[in-house]
Amino acid sequence: MQNIKEINFRKEGKQLLKDYALIVLGTFLAALSLPLFFLPYDIAPGGISGISTVLASVLPLSVGLISFVLNVPLFLIGWRTVGWRFAVRSFIAMSLMSLFIDLVPVRDVSGNVMLASVFGGVLLGVGLGLVVRAGATTGGTDMAAKMIHSRVAFLPIAAILFLIDGLVVAVAALAFGLQAALWALIALFVSSQAMDSVIKGFNTAMQFMIISRDAEEIVRRIHTEIDRGCTRLMAEGTYSRLPVGTLLCVVSRTEAPRLKKLVAEVDPQAFVTVCNVHEALGEGFTGIDDE
Repeated sequence: MQNIKEINFRKEGKQLLKDYALIVLGTFLAALSLPLFFLPYDIAPGGISGISTVLASVLPLSVGLISFVLNVPLFLIGWRTVGWRFAVRSFIAMSLMSLFIDLVPVRDVSGNVMLASVFGGVLLGVGLGLVVRAGATTGGTDMAAKMIHSRVAFLPIAAILFLIDGLVVAVAALAFGLQAALWALIALFVSSQAMDSVIKGFNTAMQFMIISRDAEEIVRRIHTEIDRGCTRLMAEGTYSRLPVGTLLCVVSRTEAPRLKKLVAEVDPQAFVTVCNVHEALGEGFTGIDDE
């Protein structure tokens, strides 16, 4: 019993270290996007950092400091909505990002506003994605959206966040001009795509649903030639009312062409559907514990 507790404690400790390492790395990458790409071109890509960029242009304060000051009341009001563990991690992430923004000197490394929008968006999205994977967030807009959602339940959180970001870009258009706002929209789109990719993971795979009269032979060849397992599903043809051989198989992208060819050789009349899997965990793929 003591050994099990000890193992669990070590696992939890290891996971905690991994999470906080991701938070530090993620906040650093996200913070770099501002002084190196966005600030030299007055790009304000939504959220608290976007509001801070606009305010820093009229106030004698740094972007990082303004971001911290704006976030604190949102955290104090909204921590109960998200739970104390998430709030603590998020507060640490927010504080680190505010610090990193001010520690890195403003410098135009791209030399081009389009490159700044794209690469700044990628850097911001990857950084925020790593923070989210660690069970945290860097800005109070998430909490603001959740608080608004608790009062106005018919509005989804994603829609509220989109409205907040849209408002920030609109304010940026008034402060920096329409072109700067359009570049901010591009940066916002790129960052959301990059963030989505990181959150979903890169351990992508392909899922095959195979309906065939020769299911047994297909299974045998999958086992021997691809060294993968399958799941047999209970299915029935709606017209014939007879049982049909139905297999569910998840393979890596490199193995997908081999599986297609294998099925075609065994049963050219087989019905096959193929879907993208954003992340595959478990036997034959990345272990669930590794996540």
